[in-house]
Amino acid sequence: MTTLSAFNRFTDGLGEQEQLMPVLFMGHGSPMNGIEDNEFSQKWKKLATEIPTPKAVLVISAHWLSKGTRITAMDFPETIHDFGGFPQALFDVQYKAPGNPALAKETAGLLKSTAVELDHDWGLDHGAWTIIRHMYPQADIPVLQLSIDYTKGPQYHYDLAKELYCLRKKGVLIMGSGNMVHNLRMVAWDKLNEKEYGYDWAVQMNTTFKDLIQNGQHDKLIRYESLGKEAMLAVPTPEHYWPLLYTLSLKGNKDDITFFNDKVVGGSLTMTSVQIG
Repeated sequence: MTTLSAFNRFTDGLGEQEQLMPVLFMGHGSPMNGIEDNEFSQKWKKLATEIPTPKAVLVISAHWLSKGTRITAMDFPETIHDFGGFPQALFDVQYKAPGNPALAKETAGLLKSTAVELDHDWGLDHGAWTIIRHMYPQADIPVLQLSIDYTKGPQYHYDLAKELYCLRKKGVLIMGSGNMVHNLRMVAWDKLNEKEYGYDWAVQMNTTFKDLIQNGQHDKLIRYESLGKEAMLAVPTPEHYWPLLYTLSLKGNKDDITFFNDKVVGGSLTMTSVQIG
């Protein structure tokens, strides 16, 4: 297995940055955000101009669940259209960013607590490309995805992410992609076009999650099931919530926290996103 020293050799030319790369949790919402020019995609574009240009992007997406942990390790990951019922224009999108097999192998070596499989079959799902194509439209920055082991619990994912911290020193942008509040069964489809519409419980949990994040109470966020019935409505299944834990785990002592795209849509979904650092 590749060691940290091998990773350092690979990035010797980059050197460690004085400023850590920020870490992001992105509320990705509807796949249509990938092609629409709206307030969410406009913020993604603007964000790319406000943070340092990364040497690579590593995405932990709600839409790649696996037994065990995997990382994409191909030269050119395919664009995955993992949805149905949307306009053809969305299926026509091809985001042709390169991968980086060497970085994938070395990143796998950083995760000492589990064996990581180098994957050549997945690609970039809509939790990744719908956002990144707005941020880096030239598709000239390598993009990798790390899967989420669905057999493990929230504490495991939080702890695993800590092992990726040194990537922040090497210019790698780590991005969790999901939604803090994500209950598709309760979406008010007739309200999706309203600028902002949220059920009381969704608004309440969005506020609660933000308060806990701002106050560094990660233990309560890990044990979100103990936050009451509103939390269980907000997180009926954990896959869109887990990427948030990957992001929070990577916070340093001096990192600031910023919220953006902070809106509830369709009653039961939040686009609320977090920048750390």
